[in-house]
Amino acid sequence: MYLPPAFREDRLDVLHAALRELAFASLVTHGPEGLDASHVPLHLLPQPAPLGSLIGHVARANPQWRLAQSPLPALAMFLGPHAYVSPDWYPNKHATGRDVPTWNYIAVHAHGTLERIDDPGAVRAMLEQLTTQHESGRPRPWHVSDAPADYIDEQQRHIVGLRLTITRLEGKWKLSQNRAAADREGARAGLAASAREREREVAAAMAQVNATGIER
Repeated sequence: MYLPPAFREDRLDVLHAALRELAFASLVTHGPEGLDASHVPLHLLPQPAPLGSLIGHVARANPQWRLAQSPLPALAMFLGPHAYVSPDWYPNKHATGRDVPTWNYIAVHAHGTLERIDDPGAVRAMLEQLTTQHESGRPRPWHVSDAPADYIDEQQRHIVGLRLTITRLEGKWKLSQNRAAADREGARAGLAASAREREREVAAAMAQVNATGIER
């Protein structure tokens, strides 16, 4: 990933928090037929330290898992909120006209080694961790044990577990940090006024970056 210093995020706690929050990735591998990608929920585990690992699953009918019969280089790409930024929001545009549109976004890339998990007990534990992550905080959280055991066994036969042991994490918070303060605020205010929730989320992320005083 192209990482200009102004947008680079290296803090492990911030990157891990983003992986937990975003939770859904494009899992990319390379095999005999070229690049392949699956879009899957992934759950972050703290081990092995310091970067941790990601666990998830794909359908057994999905041929991508067969590449992971032995450890395989892989990339999980997580995309956070993103939005078009109009130059009309920049005071500099109105003063000089010398501005163009851009796109603000958050992205995290987890590089590592992918391996297959086919042990039924390990896959069941993985499913329980994944559902607990997303059901916690709900008024009536669903548990794997809520469904009949024979039904879960049948469904589980149709999936294959995967573990990506992370060897490198890259984070990019492209949120107008390279702009003058007035232009940053103009873009933030423009996005905050949008009817689109995703654009308001980018505005909130920009406000957080500005509040922490991150200047790279």
